[in-house]
Amino acid sequence: MMKVRQLVHEHKELIIQLRRDLHQIPETAFTEKKTSAYLTDYLNKQALDVQTGIAQYGIVGLMETGRPGPTLMIRADMDALPVAERTGLPFASTHKGVMHACGHDAHMAMVLGAVTIFNKIRDELSGKIKFLFQPAEEGPGGAKPMIEAGVMDLPKVDYSIGCHVWPQIPEGTIGVKAGPFLAAMDRFDLKIMGRGGHGAMPHLCIDALEVGTQVINALQRIVSRHMNPLEPAVVTIGSFHAGTAFNVIPGEAELSGTTRTFNQDIWNGWKERIEKIVSGVCESMGADFELKFEQGYPATINDESIAAVVWRCAEKTVGKDKVIDPERTMGGEDFAFYLEKSKGCFFALGTGREGCVSVHNPAFDFNEEVLLLGVETYCRVAQELLK
Repeated sequence: MMKVRQLVHEHKELIIQLRRDLHQIPETAFTEKKTSAYLTDYLNKQALDVQTGIAQYGIVGLMETGRPGPTLMIRADMDALPVAERTGLPFASTHKGVMHACGHDAHMAMVLGAVTIFNKIRDELSGKIKFLFQPAEEGPGGAKPMIEAGVMDLPKVDYSIGCHVWPQIPEGTIGVKAGPFLAAMDRFDLKIMGRGGHGAMPHLCIDALEVGTQVINALQRIVSRHMNPLEPAVVTIGSFHAGTAFNVIPGEAELSGTTRTFNQDIWNGWKERIEKIVSGVCESMGADFELKFEQGYPATINDESIAAVVWRCAEKTVGKDKVIDPERTMGGEDFAFYLEKSKGCFFALGTGREGCVSVHNPAFDFNEEVLLLGVETYCRVAQELLK
């Protein structure tokens, strides 16, 4: 066990440099060309069997130990966000208006670091390891098309693990949640069609803006009055656009929103509930509507037995007092699709400290020392699952 820690620390500068290199070339969903090339070059140098071009820019690097055993998959997401960076870092984004504001640069660096260490201890392992680099986690989702392309087969993946930098828990801790961890998420876009006209003659119009406000109020009642209060659920309207002038009643309004839940039945029923409410409000006010509903990622549900393995390995990495059971979050993660195909665990790497900001913030950054904890945990999990 000490050998792994020593190897990780010997490669500290490399792991940090990998993160910094990737941080400078952020690319949004399904445009990860430079990122993919960088990763592919590194994996080839590590003498892995490398497949590229999966779901456009996805990559799988396969490591054979030469001994029979299960197959472990370790996943990192590749995409960045359309956010203008404001960190002031010397290795800040070189791509205007795009930033690794969700820590995917860290995720990739940790998996590359794990590749490097595994090459040093390959003789101690049995089975195979798939290192999977996935595009478009931020949306519309790269996990599903990668699975459809066969990444969970040939060889069949038995165990899947991944992690996310997590400002919600203290720096230097690791969070492991058995069972549901992140929520199922969806997106909906709504267009309301009324009849525009002069602001002084509302009786001759069907005010799409007013219809939209009534729709928003009615949708909020889904959670407050239609749901079991013991079941967490969220309906959020994040965008509402209507009107072009102060004295013109708008004839059209557009809304976009998201739903979140851990409950499978609720998840499968969102579209019908929303459509019924929107239809009723629009009919009562004389408006028409078009609803586009996209079911997104399922809930991220960790296998209890693999979560227990990750917990034990995390204790060996950071100590028993620094492994915690984090709160569930209504955020979504398409790692959930891999967990539907194999036993696995998605865990949290604590980066929280005084004055830190959340992910998706243009000033997001973290202490790079935590990368070593993620790499070491990956290695210890592999040692236990592939011993």
